[in-house]
Amino acid sequence: MIYLQLFLSYLKIGFFGFGGGYAMLSLIQNEIVVQNGWLTANELADIIAVSQMTPGPIAINCATYVGYMVTGNIWGSILATGAVSLPPLTIMLLITRYYFKLKENRIMKGALDMMKPMIVGMMGAAALLLCNRETFVDWSAIAIFVVSFVAVYKKFNPILLLVISAAAGLILYL
Repeated sequence: MIYLQLFLSYLKIGFFGFGGGYAMLSLIQNEIVVQNGWLTANELADIIAVSQMTPGPIAINCATYVGYMVTGNIWGSILATGAVSLPPLTIMLLITRYYFKLKENRIMKGALDMMKPMIVGMMGAAALLLCNRETFVDWSAIAIFVVSFVAVYKKFNPILLLVISAAAGLILYL
């Protein structure tokens, strides 16, 4: 039964997760923590952190880890990863066939333009959902974020910025 619930949950996330992995995080949090109670908010935050560090799309990595945590075996990982990947793959195969014919259609353009603010909102919701009392980042981390954001905007070398931010994190948190 847990396999079917896991499959259906990640299938739903795959169908409605417009905007990429970060936009999907609020859907994942709602399905895994709120609706099914399979993991706590802290456990999901840890999984998301690991998913960000490992190569590949964050939604796929998160599905793999959650599938394993929920079922306790690799079959849960395979099932969740396949379920979250199936809808976008199917939709993209169907859309690709007609995209070049419809890309100049004003209705198609309007629909795609209307999705952009929704995607930004879902990404913001994901950030807010991950900021609860247990996982909220302190003011030092916010300062590092703001300085990094401004530095990237000013075209600062991203590799050097990553090294400096890591050093600042080590100094502040060790």
